[in-house]
Amino acid sequence: MARIDNKLLFFTTSPRTPAKMIPEIQLLYEKFSGCAWDKSTQEQFIDELAQSDFFEGKGSPADKAFSARDRISRAPKALGFINLKPCIELTEAGNAFIYGKRPQEIFLRQLLKFQLPSPYHVENQNIAGTFCIRPYLEILRLVRELEYITFDEFKIFAVQMTDYRKFDIVRDSILHFREEKEQNKGQYKRFVNRVWENAILEIHGDRIAAGKTRTRETTDGSLKKFIATQKSNMRDYADACFRYLRYTGLISISHRNRSISVFADKTVEVDFILSTVPRDPVFIDDIYAYKAHLFSATSPALYTDDRDNIVDVLMRIGSFTRRELAGKNIDELKDLRDEIVKQHKANVIHEQVTEIKSYALYSEIIDTFNEIIADEYYDAPLMFEYNTWRAMTMLDGGNIKGNFNFDDAGQPLSTAAGNMPDIECDYDDFSLSVEVTLQAGQRQYESEGEPVARHYGQLKKRTGKDTYCLFIAPTINPATLAHFYGLNHLSIALYGGKSKIVPLELDQFMRLIENSYNYETQPIPSDIRRFLDCAIKLCEKATDENHWRYGIQACVDMWLAS
Repeated sequence: MARIDNKLLFFTTSPRTPAKMIPEIQLLYEKFSGCAWDKSTQEQFIDELAQSDFFEGKGSPADKAFSARDRISRAPKALGFINLKPCIELTEAGNAFIYGKRPQEIFLRQLLKFQLPSPYHVENQNIAGTFCIRPYLEILRLVRELEYITFDEFKIFAVQMTDYRKFDIVRDSILHFREEKEQNKGQYKRFVNRVWENAILEIHGDRIAAGKTRTRETTDGSLKKFIATQKSNMRDYADACFRYLRYTGLISISHRNRSISVFADKTVEVDFILSTVPRDPVFIDDIYAYKAHLFSATSPALYTDDRDNIVDVLMRIGSFTRRELAGKNIDELKDLRDEIVKQHKANVIHEQVTEIKSYALYSEIIDTFNEIIADEYYDAPLMFEYNTWRAMTMLDGGNIKGNFNFDDAGQPLSTAAGNMPDIECDYDDFSLSVEVTLQAGQRQYESEGEPVARHYGQLKKRTGKDTYCLFIAPTINPATLAHFYGLNHLSIALYGGKSKIVPLELDQFMRLIENSYNYETQPIPSDIRRFLDCAIKLCEKATDENHWRYGIQACVDMWLAS
């Protein structure tokens, strides 16, 4: 049981990416079903997780049990996928989420049942009566009524809707904020910060007046530190809600406008939810009834659970007649719908690739890189992966696969899993892994050094081809450069001998794209390989990593320049 002691709307923040829950819950169930969820089991789980091929990390060496609770006792438990008392067991909803054909559908059902308060989340006595809400349901309602909601609007106003009866107040506050925003053009950031800080001072006025501004994470009780902590919490909750709602397939995102909205073809499904799902929390003081309610895989009912409705959907998106669909059950009808959506997504991506390869999007791709650096996108790491995939596709000549996920509209949904390269390029006689990061400083080396080399080795082993790697970042940290320089000089069996990893700063990569755009003919794979071989040969000849850095720049300048 968790205690709610904050006056902000609460959203589960771990794991950040919903899809990452699936293999982790599966591992817990298959290895520890029937065990008590105690410190020993928690530590064993983290050890197993660290050894898995899907997890990138080791957990917290100092407190493995805490790492386990952070991953399992938050979203997986709160959303009813796993039952931890009296022992570990997979729920009906969890079984459908892990092993079923439609994880997004079951995820939506569980989000709609998440409520505050509940037997899992109990209010502290000092804020009793603050919460009465199903958070994701009301945020969905807010998005639908306002047509869209921006990240700033969410982190300032939506998190204040602790009771669904405050809905009109929050909605009207956002509309007023939009009116004021029009009067503050040219100084938007300063305007937002002022509104944000004033909101924090109002929300926590009684706490501030009582001098209770020190949080658990710090000994600094200053008002400045308190406001910074609250801002961080509000950002985290907004980000978590955006990510979870997007996974349902009902919500689209505009990265440039930093806003979410309902997909146009999903409005009928959202309207059904808003008109049928109860707004009040249930079984607040009855843990057994609450678990029975939460663990169900079939409630609440969705629009497409009705046979007539799913038939209407199929007739709208496909070329079926009612007679053709007459003999099929609900599950078969949903399979048909899923296949049509999957094919539509593939067609959209194929059309994107055709347009990209024609260099028609050259200027847009370059502009997007500049906008990413200027922090003009909601999810900059995801857009960095996506735009680099577009750039590599534009260079042409091979099968360029982005390992990030697309939504049903063919737009980037989430970054690549931690056990694979961000992008894989398969050419006739060689392979290329491409890794990108916006991290800088020592953190870049600590987070990227080992995984990049491991992914490179895995790709080389899997393809059996001569393999290279491009590592792209806005700036290359000296420790990262030295690490790859050293690896390229050592014969390591795990990486199939000497590695061929070439670090590039984003400006250098953009120069390569520019050179290819200005080249007299379309570049071919041998042109790309020639650049890679140039950089690797200079690595072999260089006296140290700094000498190699200058050599890489020379290779960039010369590539396709004649």
